[in-house]
Amino acid sequence: MLAKRLSENGTIGIFSPCHVANPERYASQIAGIEQMGFKVKLGDNFYKDTWGYAASAEERADDFNKLVADKSIGAILFNGGNGAAEILPYIDYDSIRQNPKRIGSYSDGTSILNAIHAQSGLVVYYGTSPHVFEDLRHYDYMEFCNHFVEGYTARQLEQSSRRITLNGGRCEGTLIGGYTTLFAMMVANKYHNYIDQALGYVLFLESHEKYGKPGLTAEELAFIEQTPFIKCVKGLVFGHYSTDEPYDLFKCLKRFGERHGIPVLYTDDYGHGTRHGILPIGLKAEFDADKQSIEFLN
Repeated sequence: MLAKRLSENGTIGIFSPCHVANPERYASQIAGIEQMGFKVKLGDNFYKDTWGYAASAEERADDFNKLVADKSIGAILFNGGNGAAEILPYIDYDSIRQNPKRIGSYSDGTSILNAIHAQSGLVVYYGTSPHVFEDLRHYDYMEFCNHFVEGYTARQLEQSSRRITLNGGRCEGTLIGGYTTLFAMMVANKYHNYIDQALGYVLFLESHEKYGKPGLTAEELAFIEQTPFIKCVKGLVFGHYSTDEPYDLFKCLKRFGERHGIPVLYTDDYGHGTRHGILPIGLKAEFDADKQSIEFLN
């Protein structure tokens, strides 16, 4: 299920499921969105710190559910942090099906985005968030427009950086994924339930050296591949990890591809770096590691 795109002067809803929102920092993010011509509406509990690290799970979910039901809002964005999974039981997935909107985040947003798609069938967008608008670069601007704004079309993950083929091959499947740590934790979650061997998935993941060394990523990949889900994975795309050449990570990803006989590609075009390419969770894609391309099929 695809939601309508944002119209000119449309309204973007923002809520804070993963941290206590800082008014000064969000002022620049909101200003960046408004400079594109969009209006911004915040959740009622946006600045609350009920639980110290965030508002209560119920308050955060209430903000999200109200933004979903609000007919004036065309898209919803939120930043990362910690604690997003706490709101999964309180999300109104029926309302999402009845009021589909373009929803975007990344990092800790992995859990919410994947739960929304798995439970409602709505295509959601990994790679953009309010944070991106603090220092909006041309690549990020075009990626947002291509996926969220009327008059634009997203045909592929546009290339703006190095891409390295680690295991060759081509496949088709539904795009799913996110931040590696969160995705590994989500695989067995009841709100996740991605098991479709007939269709298959193009799995995209990302991590960053500031959060853990390659050994941690290897362990998280092991958790993923030790579940029935791995039988459904047709290919792996891995996002920005370091500005250096992380050879140990490359070797790990190559071994992963060889073990499962799937194509593997590394790219700096999305993740916790300076480029924020967008990957639609739930959209079919053709992935060609030899041509280093990820093309969207619908």
